[in-house]
Amino acid sequence: MSNMAAGPSKVRPGSSQPSESSKRKRGMFQKDLQHMMYGFGDDANPLPETVALVEDIVVEYVTEMASLYLLNYVHKAQDIASKRGKLLTEDFLFLIRKDLPKLNRCTELLSMNEELKQARKAFEVDEEKLASTD
Repeated sequence: MSNMAAGPSKVRPGSSQPSESSKRKRGMFQKDLQHMMYGFGDDANPLPETVALVEDIVVEYVTEMASLYLLNYVHKAQDIASKRGKLLTEDFLFLIRKDLPKLNRCTELLSMNEELKQARKAFEVDEEKLASTD
């Protein structure tokens, strides 16, 4: 099974690697995938190239599934916003209001984003003050 060919995969033209692999750290799931592959009948020590290929396929699949899941939320938020004519962050928060872990994570990320904006603004003001004193 180590020498099996890959199924359909989105490969960049002129490259043998899927496009997602360039954006992430490779080998993150290597040990887990080796154990899973062994559990499904592969060699106890599969070829590193095979593990890398399976990892690329799994990460691409999970990424696509997550994108489709989020796309569903985007369409629902657009439907809500179409009545008002403007898409707001609150539209997404409204849609996930019953999923507390997601809601808490989103509000945490939004507050961190706001803190970063304030810190950047303060940094720019400090730079301007330093530049004017020279």
